Amino acid sequence: MLYIFDLGNVIIDIDFNRVLGVWSDFSRVPLASLQGHFQMDEAFEQHERGEISDEDFALALCEKLEIALSYEQFAAGWQAVFVDVRPETLALMNRLRLEGHRVVILSNTNKLHCAFWPTQYPDVQQAADKIYLSQEIGMRKPEARIYQHVLDAEGVTADQAVFFDDNPENIEAARALGIESVLVTDSKTVPNWFAGLQ
Repeated sequence: MLYIFDLGNVIIDIDFNRVLGVWSDFSRVPLASLQGHFQMDEAFEQHERGEISDEDFALALCEKLEIALSYEQFAAGWQAVFVDVRPETLALMNRLRLEGHRVVILSNTNKLHCAFWPTQYPDVQQAADKIYLSQEIGMRKPEARIYQHVLDAEGVTADQAVFFDDNPENIEAARALGIESVLVTDSKTVPNWFAGLQ
């Protein structure tokens, strides 16, 4: 069986309020103001497909949020999104591989984050057979083609895969292709799902 895991809020807890908090400190713009303006818009999606550079994305987002940050300040905030690994999920990934299953990560991400999290969480990389990253393959969830890309690359059909993600849109898109998909709502979702198979 192929098990496909999202990264953020599935394997590693993330929190965009931490990002905005750092930017608020640097810019002296109130956190509530940044929270009111921050959204995942077209530039965000282009960045995750690798269509625009980190620097261009930083410029676009600072302009939208009406904050003046150096690129270094922007990057420092952007990396603050990562909170900590979910150890139970990581342990399950390692167990699945020992049992002979294929375990991969499929993440909507960007170059800035990829320059950071593998060095912070090497055990996450080691728990996966392969990592599929949106900005490297030029597609992002919930586009149907990204799921098909993973299935084709892994040489399996949709009914031979299980997908875990915290975004309902991504889950629906995977289900539409016939992939069994589990909406992850907290750190217990994945362990509880596997406990239910016993």
